[in-house]
Amino acid sequence: MSEEDELHAQRMRELKAKQDVERRRKDIKRGVIVVNTGDGKGKSTSAFGVAIRAAGHGQRVALVQFIKGTWKTGEKEALKRFPEIEHIVSGDGFTWETQDRQQDIASARAGFEAAKQLVEGGQHDVVILDEINVVLGYGYLPVEEVVSLVANKPEHVSMVLTGRGAPPGLIEVADTVTEMRPIKHAYEAGIRARKGIEF
Repeated sequence: MSEEDELHAQRMRELKAKQDVERRRKDIKRGVIVVNTGDGKGKSTSAFGVAIRAAGHGQRVALVQFIKGTWKTGEKEALKRFPEIEHIVSGDGFTWETQDRQQDIASARAGFEAAKQLVEGGQHDVVILDEINVVLGYGYLPVEEVVSLVANKPEHVSMVLTGRGAPPGLIEVADTVTEMRPIKHAYEAGIRARKGIEF
């Protein structure tokens, strides 16, 4: 073994020892609250990955999609293949397409009432509220109502909430918050949204 390889092996042994100690310190077992926010791409995509991962472990998942109601998306078709995932679409399309605030508020309320039943029922291991932050940003639902649902969820339930502009109250009750930051995006270069990548 070369000197470089031996030094690498030594560093990895030390790192493993540290990781083993750190892992043993983590002894809380409960569902977590994850918030994916920011202006970059990947917030919903990450949540769909969580849904598939949880389904792969035999967990029951509920995914409520706000805003994105009229698009024929790849996730809508793909999720039909997973009996563990309950998928509810509660939106009428992007707000600039509906141009009807009261309709958007009614759709958001319907989706949130469904989400409340799913969370409070406790029969799902993971509940995802896709684009809920956008709903909150437009004022279609009171932030306090959503924060209360999240903060008082059954202990075993994990939740993932997505959308740009997550409000401070939601960030405060979350366990994990990731902000997606754009560096460049194909659309800005004139490239149309790509099936399988954007929708």
